[in-house]
Amino acid sequence: MSSVLTYPEAIGVGLLQGVTELFPVSSLGHSILLPALLGAPYKNDLNVSAAESPYLSVLVALHLATAVALVVYFWRDWARVLQGLFSSVRERRIETANQKLAWLLIVATIPVGVAGIAFDKLFREHLGKPIPAAIFLTLNGIVLFVAERLKRGGTGRRRATDPQPLPGDEDLHPDVLSDRRIVKLGWGSALVVGAAQILALLPGISRSGVTMSAGIFKGLRHEDSARFAFLLATPAIGGAALLKLPSLAGAQGHGIHGQILAGGVAAFVAGYVAVRFLTKYFETRTLTPFAVYCFVAGLGSLAYLSMN
Repeated sequence: MSSVLTYPEAIGVGLLQGVTELFPVSSLGHSILLPALLGAPYKNDLNVSAAESPYLSVLVALHLATAVALVVYFWRDWARVLQGLFSSVRERRIETANQKLAWLLIVATIPVGVAGIAFDKLFREHLGKPIPAAIFLTLNGIVLFVAERLKRGGTGRRRATDPQPLPGDEDLHPDVLSDRRIVKLGWGSALVVGAAQILALLPGISRSGVTMSAGIFKGLRHEDSARFAFLLATPAIGGAALLKLPSLAGAQGHGIHGQILAGGVAAFVAGYVAVRFLTKYFETRTLTPFAVYCFVAGLGSLAYLSMN
């Protein structure tokens, strides 16, 4: 990659990252594919696998802006989670929904944290290229479609994570009711849902998409699986971003700090609008439109790139 990242490129990538990180369509996949499809100068300036390229670190920095957007949107939820964590440690028990949700998030985040540290170089150097990204984007569409088919193929009975309303539930905030349904998952199921995020290390596989698919497979409603996916994404992408930020303080970030800031603002705004939209969307709708998009876009990109 060139040492120059222009402001239009930074803002464009920031907007793209903020939307595609939360929509189940893969931010990394799009950040690799679009520059390759657009050609020069983007193909050269925004090459994640080029030697000494700061582009990956820039993308991770933009992820931090998206994580901040998630914290801002879910600040009431995180306040409850932190209160539950502190009370759980102080009282040495896990009884309330807030306490259990806090520990479920911790347990579910461990697998992707370990995998991200262990396999970062492998994914960056060998898979961060347009052709693999197109293939994985196609597979992402298949995963989303299969999750929806499995959901529709159920018996129609209420599951453990979709309990009958209790007296007084009608007075509770919908987010609190969602938390009560999520914590019915259990430790093993939460670990499976969290571990699904590891697949998002592959460019083209969506973090929110595979996490939601795993949540749906484990019996969560669409709106609850989306909510759990967004809560899980916050520590995962925020932690990864903080690990990468020091590299931008050195030679890789030389001359592009202003561009990164502009891209970060764009990513924050786009991420906030995206999560606000999606939390409402999944109350009544499904992953199917995103599955179709990923499958068509992935196959189309693969065909185009293979011929050029």
